[in-house]
Formats: sequence, structure tokens, C-alpha cells
Amino acid sequence: MQVLDRKLSSAAPAFHNPALGAQLGQRMARDFTPRWHQQWGGKFMLHGQAPGPNAIRLDGNDYLGVTGHPQIVQAQIDALGKTQEFVVQSGVFHLGQHPARALETALARWVGKDDGFLCQSGYSANVGLLQAIADAQTPVYLDTLAHKSLWEGVHAARAPAYAFRHNDPAHLARMMAEHGPGIVAVDSVYSTTGALCRLAEIVEVAEAGGSMMLVDESHSLGTHGPQGAGLCVALELSERVHFITASLAKAFAGRAGFFTAPAQMRYYILCTSFPNIFSSSLLPHEVAGLAATLQVIQDSDAARARLQAHTRRLRASLSDLGYPIDQGSEQIIALEVGLECDTMVLRDQLEARGVFGAMFCAPATSSKRAMMRLTLSAGLMASELAHVEEAARELAPIAKPWDWPIARRARASRGA
Repeated sequence: MQVLDRKLSSAAPAFHNPALGAQLGQRMARDFTPRWHQQWGGKFMLHGQAPGPNAIRLDGNDYLGVTGHPQIVQAQIDALGKTQEFVVQSGVFHLGQHPARALETALARWVGKDDGFLCQSGYSANVGLLQAIADAQTPVYLDTLAHKSLWEGVHAARAPAYAFRHNDPAHLARMMAEHGPGIVAVDSVYSTTGALCRLAEIVEVAEAGGSMMLVDESHSLGTHGPQGAGLCVALELSERVHFITASLAKAFAGRAGFFTAPAQMRYYILCTSFPNIFSSSLLPHEVAGLAATLQVIQDSDAARARLQAHTRRLRASLSDLGYPIDQGSEQIIALEVGLECDTMVLRDQLEARGVFGAMFCAPATSSKRAMMRLTLSAGLMASELAHVEEAARELAPIAKPWDWPIARRARASRGA
């Protein structure tokens, strides 16, 4: 055996990479190396401990706990077991009888629209839609906390981007008065802080300014509204919103994205949205699983109620302990520590107590506004919530959340 090991070792290829370009090396030295050594201590900051079997996982987005649901699993198995032929190809080639078209129609009608498009991800949905509906003459107004994929969609469209202050309809109105009508893009629930969009007011401003409205419902589809149809439906705004997008990797716990567009635009979209044209479509078992998930989500009122109850409980507990989380209200809870190195310390302390969240930093957040993001699920038990509360109680005098920059800013704004 030792002889064989020596032979395998001696036969192992030696890898040699050509020298990187000077500009790339300079960019890495300027933008990455200081973070790696000074902030991260020479290790990748997003990787902490491996969760054990008793870990409390608050680092995912399966808000309703549908992963492994027997109805969904069986639909996927049935699709995999069929002997029908299928071709892996771009979705633009799908005819009307393709199962993906039935799912697109069902999703669109669920959120109050007449047509929609499946995509490989929520990211590609936002990029592909904006790349198709905006151009260099179309100003796009984005909330400063809008998801990165919306900003990248504006970049792909070569459109001018104008940021308005987070959840500030008045600032949006001033921006639009200066730069003219275009597209307003917001998240219904903001993915880093769990803040709920002031959607009704923003829609009114968009209408008054002659702009189209795009709402990313990634973190509200499935969790908000009747049968989980999202915030636009909950607020009876679907008819006044031009486009709805969503990642189906959140409450749907799948690997896909979706956006709506009027049926009259279908073939225009198929000719202009590059992610749709140049990406292969979802596989049959993925489509079948998502179709089954839609039914499960529509029937999950009890799970939605549990999620809301968990959200109210943990937010109240953390607030009482002095954690500054007033910037949000929904199932996403941001513990905004500030510096990346300090956030790594909080991450390690939480994980040492069996609580696993997700660490967020630039480019997912602004510089020096790194955070631990805790996402709640309907599947959490009361004992697990109590454990999280106890961990937060133990950490409060150590982490001193009342001294975090976000807490100091809040006090300053109140004149305290």
C-alpha cells in the first residue's frame, strides 16, 4: 500500500499557472489583500464553524420549511422517472405545451398578472428584465438598499441609475422631477435588513411622475399576502405595478427566478432579454418540483402565521436586550456590527453557542456596515427560539450592541 501511495504521489501532476496581468494583480493588491490580512486575519470571513446536528440554522431562506416536503419530493421523483424525451435548450424554444409554460402562467396569475418568465435565478430575472425594458435614455430610480441584481440590470441596460434614500418617497419624487420619468425599482422586503417597503406611497410617486414600477418580491413571495401571493397582492397594488420579480430560492427553496411582463410583451422579451436567450431552461424535475411547491405554499397559511409569530417574538426579545434592529420589521433580522473583523467575532461567539446566521459584508452591504443576518423559518420550535434568545442574552454584555455604530447613529438622529 505504501508503494502504491508513493507511485500516486509521484504521478500527481504539477500545476503551473501563467502570470496574471499587471492590472489584475494591482487591483487585487488594492481591493482585496488588505481586507484579507487586516480585517479577516488571513481566512475567508464567510466561513466559520461547520454546523453540528444540534445547530440552530438561521442562515437560509426556506421561510416556510418546505424543503423535503413529500408532495414536492414525489413530484420531482415522478418527473425524473419518466422516459419522455426532453432537450436541454434555451427556454425561448419552448412551445406552449411545455410544462414550464404552465408554471409561468400559474405563477403570473397567482400574483395578479397575465404572463411571466422562468429564469435560472432571481439575479438573472432582474438583470434580464431590466436589460429588456430600459436603455440609455431610461432613468432608473433605485432604493439605496435595492438588491445588487437590480443595479446590475441597470448596468446591463446601459441606463442611468439614480439612487433615492431608503424608503423615502419624497426624495424619490424630487429625483424624478429632476431627471424625468423612467422606472422605479424597489424590494418589497429588503434582503439585508428585513425592512418592509413603503410600497403604496412609492407607487403613488411613480404614477405621479409617469414612471413604470418594478417590485422585487423575493423575500415576500410565499410569506406575505393571501395564499402567500406577495406584498403587491396584499396591498392590492398588482394592477398598478408594471413588473414583479422574485427569486424562487427563498420561500420556494428551489433554484430559479421569475418575473412578470404583460402578455403583449412576451415575444419582445424573448428577443431582447439576454439571460433568457443565452441560458438553458430549468430541467423537467425542477419545473415539476416548483409547480408542486406553488401548491404547498398556497396551502401554507398556518406556516405563514407561525413565521409571523416567530418574527414578532424574536424581534421583541432582541430589542429588549438592546440589539439595534429597528431598521427592519420582517423575518430577516440584521445584527449590524459595523467592521468586518468585529462581525467575525460576533459570528464566532454565536456559533460557539450553536446559533448559525449568515455574515454579510461588502458588496452585499455598504462598506463598514457588515452584519450577521438571521433569517427565521416557520419550522423553528419554541425551544430553539428560546436558545437563540439565551445566546443573545449571554452575548449582550460582551458584544455591547448599544455601542455599535448603527445604535450610535440612531441616538444621534433622535438627539439623545
